[in-house]
Amino acid sequence: MCLARFIRLAIGTGALVLLVSVAAPSVAQQVNPTASSVRELQLLQKMDRIQGRVSIPDQRSSVLVQPAGREWREFREVALRWIGGIAILGMLAVLIIFYLSRGMVRLESGRSGRAIVRFSSFERFVHWMTATCFIVLAISGLNVTFGRPLLLPLIGHEAFSDWSQWAKYAHNYLSFPFTIGVVLIFLMWIAGNIPNKVDVEWLKRRGGIVGHDHPPAYRFNAGQKAIYWIVVIGGGLVAATGYNLMFPFYLSGIEGMQLAQIVHSIVAMLFIAAMLAHIYIGTIGMEGAFEAMGSGTVDVNWAREHHNLWLENEIARADANNARTAATAAE
Repeated sequence: MCLARFIRLAIGTGALVLLVSVAAPSVAQQVNPTASSVRELQLLQKMDRIQGRVSIPDQRSSVLVQPAGREWREFREVALRWIGGIAILGMLAVLIIFYLSRGMVRLESGRSGRAIVRFSSFERFVHWMTATCFIVLAISGLNVTFGRPLLLPLIGHEAFSDWSQWAKYAHNYLSFPFTIGVVLIFLMWIAGNIPNKVDVEWLKRRGGIVGHDHPPAYRFNAGQKAIYWIVVIGGGLVAATGYNLMFPFYLSGIEGMQLAQIVHSIVAMLFIAAMLAHIYIGTIGMEGAFEAMGSGTVDVNWAREHHNLWLENEIARADANNARTAATAAE
């Protein structure tokens, strides 16, 4: 009995040893940490993700490693800060140098004391609504990129946490009136912002910003048309990509959201830089320019120097209306 048990044990042990010896090379080949097929870098290059299994309905939570996320993080923490810093600080430096060398563009003919309506109340309301939302969106958006390295050390963790939370709320909710404003701006001013031959001449003469030239222009000159299309196209891009990020996974997967964040952030940085130039020209850069969006009227001499073709059309239209009114009264 003991002999039979010993024989069975020996046979079982031998079979187990034989099985392990046959399987060992295969197993060693699969898990060998030095094998090129399982090196982390090569594995991540060959597979778009490492995914497990989950029992909950949302299968997206099964993704353990998504290699593109590393590239996205590198962009967000390094490249984007360089892009934003160069674009925004570079624009500020250019404007400061330009102001110190050129100064404010003055009215050479002085003020006439007569005003002409340039923008209606509704146009100014849409402009200031969009501009106010843009400023809040810009500040709260810059906090995402630069807040941690710049602001956190100054105000501390608790204050930075509270500020970032409110900035996030403001960024999300003010995006809706901003988008409405961009759409209205597109519809209100599209007719006057189609490029034409006059714009080519305006650009050749550098818009009168350098020197004391006054090239002809209609209601919007080439520079203002450029700002218009930056607002329409840039605003449309940041709105579309922003809503994709605000409502995750409705329109795209994680790769689409990473691409949306890259486009959103780059366009936003360039958008902010362009708006700095727009704000400069509309305030300290040109005498009388702010009045157009402030009171809605501009001095006739300002209109003659900067938008003479538009002024001529407005005068001709007013004369035609007066003639019709006089004819009606005479009848």
